[in-house]
Amino acid sequence: MNRICTLFDIKYPVIQGGMVWCSGWKLASAVSNAGGLGLLGAGSMHPDVLEEHIIKTRNATSKPFGVNVPLIYPELEKIMNIIAEQQVTIVFTSAGSPKLWTTWLKDRGIKVAHVVSSSIFAEKCAAAGVDAIVAEGFEAGGHNGREETTTLALVPSVRKVTDLPLIAAGGISSGRSMLAAMALGADGVQIGSRFAVSDESSAHPRFKKLVCELGEGGTKLALKKLAPVRLVKNEFFDLINKAEQNGATAGELRGLLGKGRAKKGMFEGDLENGELEIGQVSAQIKQVLPVQQIMDCLISGYKSALKEMFDNVKFDF
Repeated sequence: MNRICTLFDIKYPVIQGGMVWCSGWKLASAVSNAGGLGLLGAGSMHPDVLEEHIIKTRNATSKPFGVNVPLIYPELEKIMNIIAEQQVTIVFTSAGSPKLWTTWLKDRGIKVAHVVSSSIFAEKCAAAGVDAIVAEGFEAGGHNGREETTTLALVPSVRKVTDLPLIAAGGISSGRSMLAAMALGADGVQIGSRFAVSDESSAHPRFKKLVCELGEGGTKLALKKLAPVRLVKNEFFDLINKAEQNGATAGELRGLLGKGRAKKGMFEGDLENGELEIGQVSAQIKQVLPVQQIMDCLISGYKSALKEMFDNVKFDF
């Protein structure tokens, strides 16, 4: 039995990324109903909004679901207390030390996975007592690790230092890429961009349409002096990129970033002045689809690729 499926009591080892402004109750419940693990993205929710989405998700699915919590969140204690009070059983943490909340969560019967960008942080996760690790490569959308290690290089490095259940993230959107990640040592996958461009995603339709039109090289890492983030190239990106090339300080970049840029772009649909976060795999996404169809294609593609690999395998090197 697959370790991720066993750990989270799900049918398929597929986790939906808890993306800001995309991962509301409609997306999380749809992924859980389709056999994966849906995650609410607490990073773009005030505590009362998160509580509302937890209740709506529970009403929309009887299957397990979880919450993704960036540990840099300003109202973190309130968020964690709501998660515990609402008896959410799975939490994915990111953007901070796993030592901060893992014990507190596990003492309340909550399973904890933490997102890392290096094998060093993976070892810290194991020491902190997490139940699973997400190894997220440089290809991923949104905030990235400073190491800029790709998924292909990161997953086997993390597997070498821990035997914990391992989830690969970054650049995965098909059954074939899912198989590749698992061949590298992952037990399951976390998928963000493909689910961000689904019918049930709370992202703005204009953002979804733009993603479907992106080609290779349509995204790039920016804001390295603050927290590296992969963005679509637009007027806002050009503004930031020019400032960085001219040696802007972290404070100057914060001033240009301002507040609410991600909401303006992904949720409200301002394609020029908004912060548009999406992964490199966006170049392979050409259509907005319902979650169930995405999951069906993912699993059938995985099985087909696995069969093809074994049918064609040769050992006469």
